[in-house]
Amino acid sequence: MYVAVKGGEKAIKNAHDWLSQIRRGNTKISEIRINQLSEQLTLSVDRIISEGSLYDRELAALALKQSRGDLIEAIFLIRAFRTTLPRLATSKPINTSKMICKRRISATFKDIPGGQNLGPTFDYTHRLLDGLKGPKNLVMDTETDRAEDLDMPKILDLLNKEGLIEDQIDTLEEPIDITRSSIQYPTTRAARLQALSRADEGFLLGLAYSTQRGYGGTHAFIGELRIGLVAVNVEIPELEITITVAEIEVTECETINQFTGSKTELAKFTRGYGLVMGQCERKAISMALVDRALRWKELGESYQNVPTQNEEFVISHCDNIQSTGFVEHIKLPHYVDFQSELELVRKIRSQQMKD
Repeated sequence: MYVAVKGGEKAIKNAHDWLSQIRRGNTKISEIRINQLSEQLTLSVDRIISEGSLYDRELAALALKQSRGDLIEAIFLIRAFRTTLPRLATSKPINTSKMICKRRISATFKDIPGGQNLGPTFDYTHRLLDGLKGPKNLVMDTETDRAEDLDMPKILDLLNKEGLIEDQIDTLEEPIDITRSSIQYPTTRAARLQALSRADEGFLLGLAYSTQRGYGGTHAFIGELRIGLVAVNVEIPELEITITVAEIEVTECETINQFTGSKTELAKFTRGYGLVMGQCERKAISMALVDRALRWKELGESYQNVPTQNEEFVISHCDNIQSTGFVEHIKLPHYVDFQSELELVRKIRSQQMKD
């Protein structure tokens, strides 16, 4: 029989102490500061914000440091902290058409109202290691980067004026909050989009890739990809006024997908949508592709029995905190469970040898 390793609370404390030493690293090297992480590892911080569903750059940077760079562990820390926060109000829907864009591109039209704005992107780099060891005296004037005066209408709205794309239907139903109410299947698109916005980027990326390789039945063009600042407004009923309480960065992706139509309805393109907090364009694009694949039923398409069309499969497995907990829990002690199965196998083998 196996003997359980002894140590208990003392062993756990020693493991925590060792973890702290490893996290600090060589003490001859200056300790990294929170503001350095939030200003220089912005994409990691943005992913923590997005999947942790809490917009606080300082806390996200702290979680990144505490987790030794393990993004899922950092997201777990943010999710845990988020549950302790009181809910003081519910904000009104953000208006992305009023976004102050720092990046705004379209893969469907070359000349768009307001112009293409490449912004900060890796898309056109050569993927060669740069000489980042030495300091570079870069000065960025953040005030001049703001584009309040630029008219940047939504590209899909231009198609909508010609009736070439399905209307964006605004539902009057109050969307559920999936952090407070459990998801019931079949669910609404609003609930699906909430889940996808909090979902693991890698999981969504794999699903999105599968849709492009024939396992989703759709072919997409990026109608528009926007990254920028939007206002968060809260209505104060007692004063009958609406105030802006914050300005957050979001990434929005709208895709133009294969068309639909019938004998009585003219052919038109369909939509996919992705919106996440922070600069997370890979995830926003993936979200839009998966969103469109999950809409097969409402658009009257056939079910092809692929993962991206299975709502319950996608939504039930896209959350990295749930999946991490379920996968990693098997490294914790399971002595009793294993002993029972070990004894069962021994009995079966003994019986088989007698027979």
